[in-house]
Amino acid sequence: MMASVAILTKDGKEKGKVDLPKEIFTGKVNDKVIHQAVVMYQASLRQGTLNTKERADVSGGGKKPYRQKGTGRARQGSSRSPLWKGGGTTFGPHPREFGYSVPKKIRKAALRESLNAKFKDEEIIFVEELTEKYEKTKDFAKVLKTWNPKGKTLALIDGSDQSVLLAGRNIPGFRILRAEDANAYDLMKYKTVILTKKAFDKILERLK
Repeated sequence: MMASVAILTKDGKEKGKVDLPKEIFTGKVNDKVIHQAVVMYQASLRQGTLNTKERADVSGGGKKPYRQKGTGRARQGSSRSPLWKGGGTTFGPHPREFGYSVPKKIRKAALRESLNAKFKDEEIIFVEELTEKYEKTKDFAKVLKTWNPKGKTLALIDGSDQSVLLAGRNIPGFRILRAEDANAYDLMKYKTVILTKKAFDKILERLK
C-alpha cells in the first residue's frame, strides 16, 4: 500500500496529501550506500591548502654548523635539518585535492535512501508553495514556526516566491536549496527537511 503525507499550508493546516512511491519509501534503509556518498561529498569540501616547508625551502644552511670531528656532538651538515629548530619539516602536508567520485548509480541510490531514512524518522514536512512576497525575515520566520521543524532545517521549496530565499537566509540553522542541487549529504546534514510538492516531483524525476 502506498503511503501518503499531508501537505501543510502557511497556517499549519492540512491541504491535501502527497503520495509516496512504495519503491522508495518502503523497506529497510541502506545505510552503506548513504555512507559512501556522504564521505565522497565531505571529501570534496576539504580545501587541501595546508603547506609546510621542507629543508630546501627554509633559510640558512649554507655553511656547515661546526666541524665534523672533535666537538663531542653528533655530526651535522646543515642547519636546515629537520632535527634543528627552524629546520625543514619531514613528510609534512602539501596542497592536494581530496575530492573523488563515486558512480552515478551510487549517488542516485544514496539520495533515494536518505529520503527514505528521513521519512522513517518522521523528519520530512511537506508544505504548499509560498507564492506571496515576504519583505522581512520575521514574516517568513512566523510561517516556519507554524510548521514546527526540529533542529537544523533544510528547505527545498521550489515554486515559491524568490523573496522567500532572501527572507530565510538570515534564520540561524536554516538553509534553502533547489531540488536539483540537493544531494544525500545535504539531506542527512539537517535534522528536518521541508519539501514542496514541486520540489518533491523534481527529486523523483532525478531518481528515475
